[in-house]
Amino acid sequence: MNINKKLLKEIKNRLKEFKRIEDENLLFKELCFCILVANTNLEKTLEIWRKINNGFLEYNKQKLSLELKSLGYRFYNKRAEYIVYNRRFLKIIPEKLKTLKEDELREWLVKNIKGFGYKEASHFLRNIGYKNFAILDRHILNFLSKNKIISQISKILTKKVYLQIENILKRIAKKKNMSLAELDLLIFYFETGEIPRK
Repeated sequence: MNINKKLLKEIKNRLKEFKRIEDENLLFKELCFCILVANTNLEKTLEIWRKINNGFLEYNKQKLSLELKSLGYRFYNKRAEYIVYNRRFLKIIPEKLKTLKEDELREWLVKNIKGFGYKEASHFLRNIGYKNFAILDRHILNFLSKNKIISQISKILTKKVYLQIENILKRIAKKKNMSLAELDLLIFYFETGEIPRK
């Protein structure tokens, strides 16, 4: 895995954009992005997310569903349902960020937030400034499989499998003197030619 200094600098600069957020509304909108982007094109999701903006905080389920549908989003009913349900945690999430350790925080998110598995919870935490979680999307898994770092890509990532693969990435990151977040963006770049904006 050859890493040139210019690319690494770009990755570090991109990670600086993922800052700790305390405002509950901004946190919730970030959470909504991570719900929407699961199994969906990142750039298209980003465009839709920006257009709806405060609608994630204000629209009822029907209006949010119709808005998502009109913008060409595939899973408009189910994701609208998740988002409206998750509003009950609007004021709780900032408190959890202050009181729970990192691993406890991810576990809480997976257990409580509808539409979140380990990938989505890790993505959310990365986007708000945490650097010690792996986002095991198809790009990362394809890279690991192609390079024979994992034997096969599981169709369903159970907690056990997710954490096993994450631990493999932690060892690679440690060898390369990188954070997991840096390694994640690097692999994403190798697979797509781009450093993701979210």
